[in-house]
Amino acid sequence: MPPHRLLPVLALGATVALGGCASRTLTADEVASAAADALEEEVGTRPVVACEEGLRGEEGASTRCVLTAAEDPPVEYGVTVRVTAVGEELSVSVEVDDAALGDDAPAE
Repeated sequence: MPPHRLLPVLALGATVALGGCASRTLTADEVASAAADALEEEVGTRPVVACEEGLRGEEGASTRCVLTAAEDPPVEYGVTVRVTAVGEELSVSVEVDDAALGDDAPAE
């Protein structure tokens, strides 16, 4: 039996205060924190999000991260974090993939 999808596709917004220059690069930890903040606001619990790369503070820039859902066993989902606006603060969108990583089976 293929695993079922527990998370809907989420496309959320978040704002990251940069304290000065909005064009700098966010660290991988800052990107993960912003994604987790946005997801927590939407679903009510804070997920574990890990990003291997930072994110340039330029509109349209994006990076991929991994969300680990608290299930037994844990399930991982891909997450895209994209810069949507640059100003004194940086706005990003957060979108969780529809299917779990490694889940190539069609949904039932």
